[in-house]
Amino acid sequence: MTTIKVRDEQEIINKLVLYIEKISNDAINTRGKFYVGLSGGSTVKYLSESLPRVDTDWSKWVLAFCDERVVGEDSDDSTFGTYKRQLLPKTGLKAAQFIVMKQGITAQEAAVDYAEQLRTAFSGDDFKFDLLLLGMGPDGHTCSLFPGHPLLNEVRLPVAAITDSPKEPPERITLTFPVVNNARNCIFTIGGAGKADMVKRILKDKEDLPAGRVKPTSGSVYWIVDDAAAAYL
Repeated sequence: MTTIKVRDEQEIINKLVLYIEKISNDAINTRGKFYVGLSGGSTVKYLSESLPRVDTDWSKWVLAFCDERVVGEDSDDSTFGTYKRQLLPKTGLKAAQFIVMKQGITAQEAAVDYAEQLRTAFSGDDFKFDLLLLGMGPDGHTCSLFPGHPLLNEVRLPVAAITDSPKEPPERITLTFPVVNNARNCIFTIGGAGKADMVKRILKDKEDLPAGRVKPTSGSVYWIVDDAAAAYL
């Protein structure tokens, strides 16, 4: 695990540009495609500002979601809908490059369908993302993997449904830890004093919280934290 301390939110974005550019271009040059998983929340803001500055072959990108809310794409709660509105107009990406949750079905059906879409994208069952861009909630959750929830121990399903999320909306689908920890790279971007206590609990005190369980078995995990979020480290 690598912790990268930066001054402020703008420096988080600057670091993100450098890491995404290097990882994406290495993947494209080595394997011909770049598989990336996106998160919602504050990660949307960071990526909306950083991705337009990345020098890359956008046509080689395959984009999926670390989790998604079971809502319509026009809802403010839709992660894909938010990226579609805020990111697509600023980059060379096209909506067809995103692996999108199927609409109008239950969370369980959506999770099964999403896993099938990933199998097609990865040409098999080894879902090895080049990069997962992760966030951390104030309770230490990441993706839609919440403290104390049974899904923390899911080992069979690559994509699982959650219908009792403690954070609204309650119905979601999420990548599980076997997929998260199969990634080549994971990057957390954490800013603001409101995250400082949780950053300390995970990075310094080593509490067993979901974000702290992100430990790629043969990859790297980076925490990019600004001074406010790193106040207690």
